[in-house]
Amino acid sequence: MNKKIIPKLSFWQIWNMNVGFFGIQYSFGLQQTAVNPLYSFLGAHADQLPILNLAGPVTGLLIQPLIGAISDKTWSVKWGRRKPFFLLGAVFCSLALFVFPFSSSIWMAVGLLWILDAANNTAMEPYRAFIGDKLPEEQQTYGFQMQSLFVGGGITLANLSLFVFQKYFGGSSEPGGIPAWVYYSFFLGSFCSIASVVWSVYKTPEIPPTDEELIKLKAEKENDTIFTPFTDIFTAIVNMPKILWQLALVYFFQWYALFCYWQFVTPMIKQSLYHVSENDEVKAKRILDLSNTNTGITNAIDVEWAKNILRLVETAVGQTGLMNGFYNFITMISALLLIPLALKYSTRKVYIFCLLATGIALLILPLVNNEYLILLPMVLFGIGWAAMMGLPYSMVSQHIPANKRGIYMGVINMMIVIPMLIQTVSFGFIYKNFLGNNPSNAITLAGALFLMASLSVVMIKVKRN
Repeated sequence: MNKKIIPKLSFWQIWNMNVGFFGIQYSFGLQQTAVNPLYSFLGAHADQLPILNLAGPVTGLLIQPLIGAISDKTWSVKWGRRKPFFLLGAVFCSLALFVFPFSSSIWMAVGLLWILDAANNTAMEPYRAFIGDKLPEEQQTYGFQMQSLFVGGGITLANLSLFVFQKYFGGSSEPGGIPAWVYYSFFLGSFCSIASVVWSVYKTPEIPPTDEELIKLKAEKENDTIFTPFTDIFTAIVNMPKILWQLALVYFFQWYALFCYWQFVTPMIKQSLYHVSENDEVKAKRILDLSNTNTGITNAIDVEWAKNILRLVETAVGQTGLMNGFYNFITMISALLLIPLALKYSTRKVYIFCLLATGIALLILPLVNNEYLILLPMVLFGIGWAAMMGLPYSMVSQHIPANKRGIYMGVINMMIVIPMLIQTVSFGFIYKNFLGNNPSNAITLAGALFLMASLSVVMIKVKRN
C-alpha cells in the first residue's frame, strides 16, 4: 500500500496557493458593501434588502456541499482535483461582476447576484478543502490564517476602491442613477477575480492520489449515479463529528449577525453620521424624478435639497467602503499574528475572545457620530473577522476524515448559509415590527448575537486546541 506523503510547504508556496482567494474575496467585498446600495439606487427600500439577498444563502446551501462531494471524487492528471472548480467559478464570477453595474432594474441586479454567488461558491468551497489536501496537520492553522490574510486583502481593496473612486471620480450622469465609480469598482473586481485564481492554478500543483486511492475512486465512480452526491451529503451529515454540531450553534449566531451588519451598516451611517432618513432619500428621488419630467411641480430649492440628500447618500456608501476596507486591512494585518496566540493559548480561547470583541464593536458602532472615530470599533471587528475566517476551520480540520474533506467543508458552509437564509426571510419582519425600522437597532442586535456566539464556543471541546 502506498502512503501519501504531504510535505511541508514554504511561506511563498502557501502564499501562492492562496492568492486566488484574493479575487474571490474582492467579489465578496463588493457584495458586502456595494450590492445593497446599488439596490437602493435602483429603488429598493431598506426592509426589502434581506429578501433581495436571498441568493447568497440559497446558492451556498446548494452548491458548496455539492461541489465538495463531487471534487472529493475528482482527479485529472492535467487539472487536478480542486483546481477545475476554482477556474470555472472564477470565469463566471468575472463575467457577472463586469455586467453587474449595467443593471437597469432591481430584478436584473438580483439575477446577476444569483449568478455571482453561484460562481463564488463554486470557487470558494474547494479552496477550503485545498488547505487540507496540500498541508500537513501542523501547517493547517497557518494555511487557513493565510486565507484570512487574503480575505482581508481582497475585501480591503474592494471597499477602498469604492471609497477612492467615489471620492476622485464623478458621480452618475443622471441624478439618482448608478454612479460612475460603481462601474470602476466592479470592473476592477472582474479583473482580480480571474487573474488571481489563474495565478494560483499555475503556481500550485496538486498532490496526486496514491495507487490505492485511485483504485478506490474508480470503483466508487463506477457505482455512482446522478443522486450519489446528494446521498453522500446526507450520509456525511448523519455521521458528522460532534464538534461540527457544536460549531453549528456558534455559526447560527455569528452569521445571522454578520448578515444584519452588511445589510444595515450603510442605512445606519446615513442616519447616524449624515442624518438622512429613508423617507428623506425616497422623497429626494421623487423630487428629482418629477424635475426630470419638466412638469413644473418642483422648484429650484427642492431640487437642490434633493440633490444634496442624494450626495449624502453616495457619501454614506463611500464611508461604508472606508469602514469595511479599514476592518479588512486590520484583518490582513492580524490574520497571521493570531497564529502564535492560538498556539500559546489555544485556538478555542482566541476564537472566544475575538467573537466577544466583535460583539462589543457592533454595540458601540451606532453610538458614534464622527466619521473618523467610527473607525475605532472596526479595529475589533477586523480582528474578529480574521479569526472567523480561519480559526474555526483549524479547530475542526483534525476531526474530519481526509477522504471526505471536500464534502465536510461544504457541510460547514451549510452551517453558514442556513443562518443567512433564516435571516433573509425573517429579518424584514423583525426590522419593521420589533426594531422600529431603525438601522441602528439592527446593528445593536447584531452585536448582542455575537456575544451569544462567543458564549457558544465555550461549550466546544477540541482535542488539542
